[in-house]
Amino acid sequence: MKYPQVGLFIDGAWSAASEGGTLDVQNPATGEVIGTVACATRADLDRALAAAERGFRVWRKVSPFERSKVLREAARLLRERAPGIAGLLTAEQGKPLGEAMAEINGSADIIDWFAEEGRRTYGRIVPARAEGVSQLVVKEPVGPVAAFTPWNFPVSQAVRKIGAALATGCSIIVKPPEETPASPAALADIFRDAGLPAGVLNLVYGNPPDISGYLVPHPVIRKVSFTGSVPVGKHLAALAGQHMKRATMELGGHAPAIVFDDADLDKAAELLAASKLRNAGQVCVSPTRFLIQERAYQPFLDKFVGKVKAVKVGDGLAEGTQMGPLVNERRVQAVDALIAEAVSQGAKLETGGKRIGNKGSFYEPTVLSGVTGDMRIMNEEPFGPVALVAPFRSFDDVVAEANRLPYGLAAYAFTASVKTATELGQALETGMLTLNHLGLALPEVPFGGVKDSGYGSEGGTEALEAYLVTKFITQAAR
Repeated sequence: MKYPQVGLFIDGAWSAASEGGTLDVQNPATGEVIGTVACATRADLDRALAAAERGFRVWRKVSPFERSKVLREAARLLRERAPGIAGLLTAEQGKPLGEAMAEINGSADIIDWFAEEGRRTYGRIVPARAEGVSQLVVKEPVGPVAAFTPWNFPVSQAVRKIGAALATGCSIIVKPPEETPASPAALADIFRDAGLPAGVLNLVYGNPPDISGYLVPHPVIRKVSFTGSVPVGKHLAALAGQHMKRATMELGGHAPAIVFDDADLDKAAELLAASKLRNAGQVCVSPTRFLIQERAYQPFLDKFVGKVKAVKVGDGLAEGTQMGPLVNERRVQAVDALIAEAVSQGAKLETGGKRIGNKGSFYEPTVLSGVTGDMRIMNEEPFGPVALVAPFRSFDDVVAEANRLPYGLAAYAFTASVKTATELGQALETGMLTLNHLGLALPEVPFGGVKDSGYGSEGGTEALEAYLVTKFITQAAR
């Protein structure tokens, strides 16, 4: 597999940056530079904006039925090309090849869902108060979109934004991550080959603050979508607000995973270990605060630690690897610092707690017990392969801890009690709650948070609404 030199995709064609600037791309499993990505200038952004404006004028006039055909063909091509794209994804991001394939095939499902749902952007007729008057409510595309996507799921997070924008008749400029540019770049070729007109989809790379600082306030852009950290999301949301731009913000979390003493502990330990270590814990909805009722605490901890210890860590391209490296050295240092500080304050290392080897960005799957609410790791999203386990006594106690933080993206709970499950659904301050199974992030269900975890949805019918404006038209017969 040859890693490409990734350029800018503007107006249906690839090009180098106008000043020839590039950034290196590293393989996190080896630390080696495997390629480069173009670094856009303001002139390149102006070209992308002009292309998106032209593309919108064309694409908005294409019927939802015909737009659906393009998206469905793109989904077919994505599945067809999945093995090659998965290899690129693993080489640049680190996740095991099986996880990369699952992300790409899941992304094709997302495109298919938007293709079908985009044909159903219904308006309505409102009964009038006077004879001879009609009252219509119609949905129209909001306009060109600026989207900013993260490195942890470089294909699926781009697809959520691209799919919703294209299904509703919008054009879009995407700034994928510079750490993982090649796998989302493959999407541009796929949509072009599927018949998408030039200018409707554009990809630019470069300095993130420079790009967002120019695109978000630009008058061509009518909608902003961002997936990433809370601080950056707050900055972009404020910038969008200053210019009255619609915004969808899918930000960070610190998800509680609650296990009651009546739960199936074997099932809970198995599912939560798999969820915790998926993508080396670099997942916005990853369970992080494991809150276990007192009677179940030690039995669950023993089972959970056993599952974590059994995970095979290695190069994502190697057979049998279950967890790959962190995305870069910065993540290793950040996770290691949080763990070391917690241990110095009294937390106990049940397993893990240090990097693996001196090549690549590998870190041991880690379980900490004895954690307390005043530790930094219990308040800042660790975004790595570390689980924080603490006991709780009562329902009210665990709800108070689960809701204590300003985050509210996802929550997990295991209980045999329908009453407890129902009350959790009412009490937890979260955008998503999955009970007794792992049921998040399907194309047809909402995906988004509350409080500092953002607003808006990137799944379900709600995702399409963010790209549509409502127009009311009333007319009296002459």
